[in-house]
Amino acid sequence: MKIFFASLGCDKNLVDAESMLGYFSRAGYEFTEDESEADVIFVNTCCFINDAKEESIQTILDMAAWKEKGKCRVLAASGCLAQRYQDEIMKLIPELDGIIGINDCDRAVELVDSLLAGKEHQNLVSGEDLPVHCSERVLTTGGHYAYLKIAEGCDKHCTYCVIPSVRGRYRSIPMEELLEQARSLALQGVKELILVAQETTLYGVDLYGKKMLPQLLERLAETEGIYWIRLLYCYPEEITEELLSVMAAQPKICHYLDIPIQHGSDRILKRMGRRTDQASLKEKIAAIRKAMPDCALRTTLIAGFPGETSEDHEINMDFVDEMEFDRLGVFTYSQEENTPAAVMPDQVDEEVKQERREELMELQQEIAFEKSEAMVGRELIVMVEGKVADENAYVSRTYMDAPGVDGYLFIQTPEVLMTGDFAKVRVTGALEYDLIGELI
Repeated sequence: MKIFFASLGCDKNLVDAESMLGYFSRAGYEFTEDESEADVIFVNTCCFINDAKEESIQTILDMAAWKEKGKCRVLAASGCLAQRYQDEIMKLIPELDGIIGINDCDRAVELVDSLLAGKEHQNLVSGEDLPVHCSERVLTTGGHYAYLKIAEGCDKHCTYCVIPSVRGRYRSIPMEELLEQARSLALQGVKELILVAQETTLYGVDLYGKKMLPQLLERLAETEGIYWIRLLYCYPEEITEELLSVMAAQPKICHYLDIPIQHGSDRILKRMGRRTDQASLKEKIAAIRKAMPDCALRTTLIAGFPGETSEDHEINMDFVDEMEFDRLGVFTYSQEENTPAAVMPDQVDEEVKQERREELMELQQEIAFEKSEAMVGRELIVMVEGKVADENAYVSRTYMDAPGVDGYLFIQTPEVLMTGDFAKVRVTGALEYDLIGELI
């Protein structure tokens, strides 16, 4: 049987997809990138914001067409949308034959096998906060880097977010399992591990009674064949001196932190249910930069949160201007049903949200360009991502760039480089978000 697999949403969802691909591979399924040739089509969905829900639903509908014009016998779905709307989705999309939830990656083969055997409209979604474990995966990232999901769920309950209700309480994956998976990934050629969770900084509190991310990082750094370790989704209030000390001392750990801040106004942070304020954020950012002066800081903000005034927006702008983040993304607020923020008064007009987002991004563009220009002349170690078609040039990433979300460094050279290679370059030019360099 040939299976076509589509995975949407975040990198945590991607890890789930790779785990399911592993189960299908061991069960004897073949993979195809051609929907018309697939006997089974499987969609791993997302529902974090409205745009993600719409993309997931549209993808399922697009795939449903292959049941008529292709070979597809079974259309199945998994992930957050299936978990959150399990009762509605099967009724609204009758072409969908079955679903599993976010806790049920190990049941993907069971679902498809039962549907191929003639059972109809199978709902195998588990509503429990089951323990999370590692499983063998089929990598989809090219093989030179991989995401390592260290925990599932979240206990923060920010007022705008559906994740705790969809993915459940915070559950860490046992450290020994993570270390074994890291060793397995390294043997497959992975050189960069990117640690992800809804919040990486709380790793271990449920299993070991305290934050164990520093200890996990130290042990992961012992993995032969792993050269870069990168951290995503670190809530600023949970970043400790111990964590910064380990990051500063261990050469394999990239001096890079992704710290979702969401806003710079204390009033809006309180309405969001965030557990920090602007003064604390400035103090934590100063501590990070003191421990690692070359640390690349990435963050995300929400524009147009309910009740956000022009004054709040200006405070947010001033905060961004003062902090000079290396990387920044801005989302417009998405009104998610069954969240406290969805029923708050003073919802902001969509047009105003977009205007405020654009103003923030224009400001960040100026900051990013100045930072890029300041990089000219620096020597850096980069990871090669691939060749530019029909040119003597390659795409690469520095320690300051996570794949898919940050910029690139373009190397102009006639020499032959391989994807996954490390190279030493001198920065010779700057674009808005990208750099140009030459081999040393």
